[in-house]
Amino acid sequence: MEYRELQGTPLTVSTVGFGVWTVGTNWWGVHDRAEGIALLRRAFELGITFFDTGDTYGNGDAETILAEALGGVRDQVVIATKFGYDIANHAARPNQRERPQDWSPAYMRRALESSLRRLGTDRIDYYQLHNPRIDAIRRADLLPELAKAKGEGLIRAYGVALGPAFDLRQRDEGIEAVRLGMPPQVIYNLLEQEIGAGIFPVARERGVSVLVRVPHASGLLDGTASRSTEFAEGDHRHWRINTPEKRQQWEEALAKVGQLAFLAEGRTLGQAAIQFILREPSVASVIPNIYDRAGLEEFAGYAAARALTDWEYERAQALYRDDFGMRHAATVGGD
Repeated sequence: MEYRELQGTPLTVSTVGFGVWTVGTNWWGVHDRAEGIALLRRAFELGITFFDTGDTYGNGDAETILAEALGGVRDQVVIATKFGYDIANHAARPNQRERPQDWSPAYMRRALESSLRRLGTDRIDYYQLHNPRIDAIRRADLLPELAKAKGEGLIRAYGVALGPAFDLRQRDEGIEAVRLGMPPQVIYNLLEQEIGAGIFPVARERGVSVLVRVPHASGLLDGTASRSTEFAEGDHRHWRINTPEKRQQWEEALAKVGQLAFLAEGRTLGQAAIQFILREPSVASVIPNIYDRAGLEEFAGYAAARALTDWEYERAQALYRDDFGMRHAATVGGD
């Protein structure tokens, strides 16, 4: 495992992190608690020290499972969690819709206290606004309260996790966060680069790191999704293919992945997807979706696989710039 500074904070993180939502919710992943605990502990054995969770995941269950699994090595791991969704008054999350958010300093304090209790710790290493819009990032009363909590030793650093889905507004939100000295967590991968491409130059200039999630495009880039895959209604990916238009977009994405098969020479495509992202120096850690031991060990072992060459990187970027030839194909035969 390799490690990088989370610039803009005093933290150092493993370049592969563990998104705890896959073992702490029923959206997609591990539903057996004992299995989830075993995966978290195995991740630590493999050198993963960065664990990213959130209070809304399983209404706190994704925090308690982390405490149960790794409480004995608390001082050797970096715990990130999130706040902003009003889970106290809105416990349900029907049909993947977002809960109402509360960005008041008073609510942040209540959420912080609850997360500290569930995590069984006296401080949170990295505390993130969960899917804020730019007005929340700019709130005149919230950031000073976060700074106060940091001064009290309750948190070591704070930032933003942008989402929930890929949305180009997050490019401006991420840039604003970087300008305020807060590392953003964003969606970025071989197929979805627009948000990161806008943020990375500013992050490098300001000396503020970026965290990346969904590096495998919800299974498209790690071999766990294919044309024959059907997602159950409880699986969050079901909402990516539940209309003819979305299904067509999914099929197009699968066709693009087929053109990236050359990256799986001397490594898996899942490992190549991580290596590709970590070519960007402002990225501190990549947070793949981990839901079984095989995937965990594959992703954690990315650095031991054959390194991505300059030629492979440039070829992948050339395909992306050309939209994998689909832009041209769509105009063939047109007026």
